[in-house]
Amino acid sequence: MQQISEHNTVPATDDAPVRTAAPDSQPHGSKSAKSAKIHVVRARRQTILNHRNRQNARLQRLLLIGLFGLFYLVGVAVFYMHGLVDHVALTTSTVLITSTVSFFYLCFLVGWNNRAREKNLRVPISLCAIGIMLLMSYMAPATQILFTPFLFLTMTFVLHRVSPKMMFLLTIVTLCGYLLVIVVHYQQYHDWAMLQLEGALLLSLLLTLPGFVVLASRMQQLHNALFKATRKIKDIEEDARRDVLLGCFNRRYIVAALEQQKRMADESGAPLCLAVIDLDHFKRVNDEAGHLGGDEVLRTFARVAESNVRKHDIFGRYGGEEFLLVLPETPLSAALNISERIRTQIEQHDWQGKLRNRVTVSIGLTQYIAGESVLDLFSRTDTAMYMAKQGGRNQVVVEAAAADGVNG
Repeated sequence: MQQISEHNTVPATDDAPVRTAAPDSQPHGSKSAKSAKIHVVRARRQTILNHRNRQNARLQRLLLIGLFGLFYLVGVAVFYMHGLVDHVALTTSTVLITSTVSFFYLCFLVGWNNRAREKNLRVPISLCAIGIMLLMSYMAPATQILFTPFLFLTMTFVLHRVSPKMMFLLTIVTLCGYLLVIVVHYQQYHDWAMLQLEGALLLSLLLTLPGFVVLASRMQQLHNALFKATRKIKDIEEDARRDVLLGCFNRRYIVAALEQQKRMADESGAPLCLAVIDLDHFKRVNDEAGHLGGDEVLRTFARVAESNVRKHDIFGRYGGEEFLLVLPETPLSAALNISERIRTQIEQHDWQGKLRNRVTVSIGLTQYIAGESVLDLFSRTDTAMYMAKQGGRNQVVVEAAAADGVNG
């Protein structure tokens, strides 16, 4: 066994960034303030990341609307080639669609949409699309053939995010706008046949759009119910992975994760390390602070340990005061630094309450040997942890076979 005592200095050679806790040698108030600042910075970074992700999703939806606009222009261009649409109408539709998509793209890019109540701007985008199609129906009556299918595409765009009341208002605006087109056309052309055709199209919209709004409302209800059910399932799955008392991963999950990481190490040949961490003299902690105080010590330990591991490391409670730390794609030297950092942070932590003695941990560490079972890996690591206990506690012990591999 290779023993790393509490007096050893371990160089920080692990190549992946870690989340380090504030040194406990500082005054308690200063340490708490620094910790609070760290959490605020992390929260701000997460908020910025979430905001960027939402903006990117909005831009993608806008590009989808732009694709619909391109399809509409293709239809207008086909009509132009057949002499049903003049050059002015084709140019106008191209300029309007390009300008509208560019304007909303700029809004999302700069962040102007965040000033609006509805940050996705679905209603303004839909109103612009409907307005362009109504204008084209007025300028080039032949494009009315495209009006109905692209109107339903536009209404589908706002299906999940707009209230039924707003959908109804969009329907009223659309019907009134198309009625205005019919009236202006009749005043200009006095064409009874055109009036009949446009009246028939208006009647079809009167019969179908209200039904579409009703179905959209029902779809929204189903969508919301599915969303809530999905969130509930995710919460249940997350609870099943977590220790109820401490919030870290539980035994079932940590063992399954170790099995998975073993398979991945076998496939890729990447190094895999395992640490078994046990709180020293925990019975004495319970005697001094009581069982509730002991639970608080466990929670604090889990929080400190998790703050000193990397994002892809897996830390969880194996049972009682014993914990496992799975370190994927990590050589033994880096795993040793992480383990020593956890040991040091626990030793230096300012434990408040009724504790008369400091809290320390004993850690056994080993590296996975290709082909061995998870049980053998755990057995070697557990043996190293017990060697740390027998060697005086508050130290990291590396299992002999792994230590020889590193030293050699």
